[in-house]
Amino acid sequence: MTDPTPHLFWITSRAAGFAALVLASLAVSAGLLMSTKLLKGRTSELRSGHDTLALATIVAIVLHGAALLGDQFLHPSIADIAIPLHSSYKTFWTSLGIVGGWGLALLGLSYYARRYVGAARWRKLHRFTALAWLAGLAHALGEGTDAGQVWFLAMIALVVVPALALLLTRLSRSGAGAPPVGQPQTSKNRPSGPTLTTGVVPIAASEPQH
Repeated sequence: MTDPTPHLFWITSRAAGFAALVLASLAVSAGLLMSTKLLKGRTSELRSGHDTLALATIVAIVLHGAALLGDQFLHPSIADIAIPLHSSYKTFWTSLGIVGGWGLALLGLSYYARRYVGAARWRKLHRFTALAWLAGLAHALGEGTDAGQVWFLAMIALVVVPALALLLTRLSRSGAGAPPVGQPQTSKNRPSGPTLTTGVVPIAASEPQH
């Protein structure tokens, strides 16, 4: 058997990257399910699960990048894993991963600063979450060590295909007159507070109106 010790950091990063993609895809699906109202009456359960998936995704992204700092083959610097176009290793795909990672993390954490950002502005920023997720998906398929493996493609398809289908459904409804992706539908009788509908941002119930 091959001693995994010299490759421990690379294996850890590889596993964390896979986990981040799966978690992000599930979080996107949960948000879009609430947005499209395909599962009526299950909003509270989806919201609770989405919160957990959102935070777990951010943790996995951080671990995915940080673990590479100890890799004995790449020997990346902090700039290599944090700044797009800085790394010389598969620069395009690496940069896509960095952009996607920063996007998911910052847009996710911006939820907690929405009072300062402003609800309307926050909802507009949130629309870029789907693009950050797609960038992460492209990074995994273009640079991932297991990208050509059947087991990897099959497992990713289980979570990515439903998310893509829900995203297309949401976009089609938006084009037909529904609120844009990322903007919650509101009642004519009672205003609603900021609510996540898609992406990797924790969801909270509408805030009380005064």
